[in-house]
Amino acid sequence: MNFHAINAIFEREMARFFRTIIESLISPVISTTLYFVVFGAAIGSRIEMVGGVSYGAFIVPGLIMLTVMTQSVANAAFAINFPKFIGTIYELLSAPVGVAEIVIGYVGAAAVKSILIGLIILATAYLFVDVPIAHPVAMLALLALTSFSFSLFGFIIGIWAKDFQQLQLIPLLVLTPLIFLGGSFYSIDMLPGIWRTIALFNPVVYLMSVFRWSFFGTADVPIMVSLLAIALFIALCLGAVWWIFRTGWRIRP
Repeated sequence: MNFHAINAIFEREMARFFRTIIESLISPVISTTLYFVVFGAAIGSRIEMVGGVSYGAFIVPGLIMLTVMTQSVANAAFAINFPKFIGTIYELLSAPVGVAEIVIGYVGAAAVKSILIGLIILATAYLFVDVPIAHPVAMLALLALTSFSFSLFGFIIGIWAKDFQQLQLIPLLVLTPLIFLGGSFYSIDMLPGIWRTIALFNPVVYLMSVFRWSFFGTADVPIMVSLLAIALFIALCLGAVWWIFRTGWRIRP
C-alpha cells in the first residue's frame, strides 16, 4: 500500500475544500435553516409528534442524511471527473499508484468533507430544537458509513460522466427523488399499506431508518435488514470500481 500516494491525493482534495470553506459551510447551514423554517415551523405546527418525538427533532436525521448523501456524491464525482476532463488522470494512472490508493485518496477525502458538513448540520439543528441521540457511537459510525458509501457511488458517477452536464444527471434525476421519497421528512409507517410496500424498494429508506434509530431508538425497518442493505450497496459499488479499473472503462482512451 502506497501511503504517500494516498496522503498526496487526500491532502490535495482537502486543500481544495478548505479554499472554499466559507461556501462549503455556509450553504448547508442556510439550507438547514430554510428546511427548519418550512418543515419545522409550517408543517411541524400541524404535526406535533411523530414516533414519540417532536416533528422538529424528527426531521433532523433526515436533514443530515439529505445533505451528507448529496455532498458525498457531488464531492467525489467532481474530484475524479475534473482530472479526467483535463487529462491529468492519465498521469495518475501511469504513476506507480494502485487502484486502492486512488480510490482511498479520493473517496476518503470526499467522505471526510461530508462527515464535517453532517456534524455542522447537527450543530445547527440544536439552535432550533433539542435533539436526543440515543446511540451516539452508532450515529457517528453510520454517518461515516453513509459518507463513505455515497462517496464511492459518486466516484463511479464521476468516471461515468463524459461532461459536467452528465455529472449532475444522476444526482438530480435519481438520487434527489430517492432521498425525498425515502422517509427524510416522514416515517414510512405513516404511508398506506401499498405505498409502504413500494417504499421498501427504495434503498435510501434503509439508510434513513437505521440512522434515525441511532437518534431515537426506533426504526421503520429492522436494524439488521438496514445494515445488510448498506453492506450490499457498498459491495456493489466496490465491484463496479474494480470492474472499471480492470477494463479501463471511460478512463482509458
